[in-house]
Amino acid sequence: MDDIKPAPAGTYSKYAKTAAATAATAAAADAAEADYGVESKRELEQRNVGSLQRRLKARHIQFLALSGAIGTGLFVGSGQVLSLAGPLSAFLAYLITGANLYAVITSLGEMATWLPLPGAVPVYAARYVDPALGFTLGWNYWYQLAIGVPIEISASVLVIDYWPNPVPKWAWITIFLVLLVLLNCLPVSYYGEAEFVFGAIKLTTIVGLIILMFVIMLGGSPTHDRIGFRYWRSPGPMAAYLQPGALGRFLAFWKVFIQATFSYGGSEMVVIAAGETQNPRYNIPKAVRRVFWRILLFYVLAIFLVGMCVSSEDRRLLNALRTGAPGVGASPFVIAIANGGIPVLPHIINAVVLSSAFSAGNTFFYAATRVLYATALDRKAPAFLRFERLGVPYACVGVTTALSLLVYLNISSSASEVFFWISNISSVSTLLVWASISITYIRFYHGMASQGIPRSALPYRSPFQPYLAWFAVTFCAVVALFNGFDAFFPGKFSAKTFIPPYINIPIFATLFLSYKFIYRTRLVPLHEMDFFSGKEHADRLESTWVKPVAKNFLRRWLLYFTVSQDSFVSHHEAFYLYDADSACRALILRAYLVLDCLIVVVGPTVNTGQHLYCVSPLLSSTSALGRSLVTMLTNHLPSSAQLPQALNLHYPICPSFISFITPIYPLSPFKERFLYPDADK
Repeated sequence: MDDIKPAPAGTYSKYAKTAAATAATAAAADAAEADYGVESKRELEQRNVGSLQRRLKARHIQFLALSGAIGTGLFVGSGQVLSLAGPLSAFLAYLITGANLYAVITSLGEMATWLPLPGAVPVYAARYVDPALGFTLGWNYWYQLAIGVPIEISASVLVIDYWPNPVPKWAWITIFLVLLVLLNCLPVSYYGEAEFVFGAIKLTTIVGLIILMFVIMLGGSPTHDRIGFRYWRSPGPMAAYLQPGALGRFLAFWKVFIQATFSYGGSEMVVIAAGETQNPRYNIPKAVRRVFWRILLFYVLAIFLVGMCVSSEDRRLLNALRTGAPGVGASPFVIAIANGGIPVLPHIINAVVLSSAFSAGNTFFYAATRVLYATALDRKAPAFLRFERLGVPYACVGVTTALSLLVYLNISSSASEVFFWISNISSVSTLLVWASISITYIRFYHGMASQGIPRSALPYRSPFQPYLAWFAVTFCAVVALFNGFDAFFPGKFSAKTFIPPYINIPIFATLFLSYKFIYRTRLVPLHEMDFFSGKEHADRLESTWVKPVAKNFLRRWLLYFTVSQDSFVSHHEAFYLYDADSACRALILRAYLVLDCLIVVVGPTVNTGQHLYCVSPLLSSTSALGRSLVTMLTNHLPSSAQLPQALNLHYPICPSFISFITPIYPLSPFKERFLYPDADK
């Protein structure tokens, strides 16, 4: 890797200077126009991201972040993980894989907010690593996502078989495929609304299942069987695989990493939508942060609780896996419900799993078309794939639909074997894509340092970098290389055990080396990385979005949990009048929000004095809490003498938390009513 030699503070590379000159030229040209400043968002977008439209709203992105990839992998596939490895191994596998996913998404989120492009993963790889990697990643990523469409359609047909019906399999396949194609031929806002509805259903269901598993564990089911940690004692928290003892338990633990990866697969698609998201530099960081909570609550907590309610040796679970039970027959959640004696609910869960499978297929279809479109814009795919109308890349939709026709191989038993091989080619593709994203970010990180671009210039800064990215690269590489270890055990080697885990690695390498050999590409030097092409227009477009303002205590709490530190502070520009660093400002504002909410809960009580109005005795300078807060916060602020006179209003700055902050960040409807009751007199 190139040596990193940061430029002197305040300087940029020639690319930054070029970008600055370009921006100045563009500004001068705009000033000469009669309609200065009215260039439409549409015109700005066409210069950089083709003709796709930013129709995904904040609520679409947030639901996509929370529930976009939740599907059969969690609801049904977790049963195979539990039976193979046991509850503790399953819990740890999902926890560690979730940490890896978070490392990947935060890295990708940082690049996507710097330069928000549609499906731009291959574009970033070509800019910051090697054009050959951009080509390879574009096609490999497209295949991984596109093959997910027939896989989810197949899962939907199997789920329907849970209810006896006379409709032939090919008819159900046709219905689902036509619906997916039609939905993706509509403007992207329709996709957003569909995923908003599906996401609400999935979130409600998974939250309900988590609560239900907790109730069953404590004996709240009709059988009143208090389970507790019974199954962690017998048959035990970790099952053995291939070998007895500690070695067998470790092998079982290692084996389920690939299934956990499958369950998480596609979660990074929330960042792929940056090119079609309104105000991406505000909404994408919020979505990235919520992915962490989704991992922690909807996957890790759900696996932990269901592992307490269902034994890894449960007869229903083992029989369902052995016979290939349709629908949710092999779902550990449904088995826990059945063991608890709760009727009807399994049918409801099956309906939800059906909608989840369709939703996941819809998300895979959307993401596949955008990745292929981005690859075509980067001139690493045929030019006809750049064809679009009404913001929809119809050529990419057509190619993705053609690959989805492979789902018809499932109609006959002999053809289904072919489909098994085709679908398993991408079994390790997710790990290769995640590793490539992390490598791209590492180059991005060091390239910015080499060109003297400060991290403070980033709209979103992912934490613990570049160590998180290195962790993701290491994890993905090790799991990808050793996930097929069981093929090398005596008597286990066969085409089925060896080819699916490893076939994608030589395919990936062949694509990379072929492009590199034909086009003579090279590793992009750090000082030559292009960070600015297209960024100027993204910056100008950002200025056209209206930043949301928290109008009540609930929204302030949401702002507290979802907005980055710098974005949080910039929401209240008056606060910049203080000569304090960003961390102190964020600390004070966030502490104030907590107390602001307490005021609403406790009830406002006005205390008047000669110089001070305090809202509620809770914040009075005579209360212990008020004094401790004032002591803590004033140690990090300039003295009142340094504060601008304009901020003092008609009250002197008093040694009270509420009077110290109120002139800067008013309580909206509460300010005039409770802080300054004499203002109208």
